[in-house]
Amino acid sequence: MPRIGIIVGSTASNSINRKVANVLPTLVNDDVEFTFLDIADLPLYNYELDGNWPEVATEFKNSVEAVDGVIIVTPEYSRSIPGALKNALDWASRPWGQNSFTRKPVAIMGASIGSTGTAMAQQHLRNILGHFDSPTLGQPETFFHFSADAFGADGSLQDEAQLAVLRNFAEAAVAHIESHAHSAAAV
Repeated sequence: MPRIGIIVGSTASNSINRKVANVLPTLVNDDVEFTFLDIADLPLYNYELDGNWPEVATEFKNSVEAVDGVIIVTPEYSRSIPGALKNALDWASRPWGQNSFTRKPVAIMGASIGSTGTAMAQQHLRNILGHFDSPTLGQPETFFHFSADAFGADGSLQDEAQLAVLRNFAEAAVAHIESHAHSAAAV
């Protein structure tokens, strides 16, 4: 059973990206284990802490290493990724030579109320993941147009067209992670 971590790029409890991320595990077969990798409590990365990391940072790094792949669902802040997400990636990639994302398959998407979606954030994230040597899902690129009316009071997504978009992404993400996780295990 593949284990997939989900990182939400926003630390806000009412984040629209968190609402979308919560739907993803419901869209694929039950033979996938999902776990949310929380970034909210990570302090700012400081290389002077290498060798004496805060427990929360060690737990986050270990949680990335414990999964077969990662789905990142992120908003776009100022035409890039949120600082909290970049900070989490810094913690996971340190200390030098111990990057938890190396060869870790990743799928990315983002939700926005705007028409341009999260295209710039996703491109910046692809640049970072490329540097990490993380195989990143290329297609489908998913720029989810969020509409609060499409969600039920229980958080379920009610709009069939939007469900189809998310299901397509979730299935592609799982397939991408499974194929790369098996390749990495064979090495």
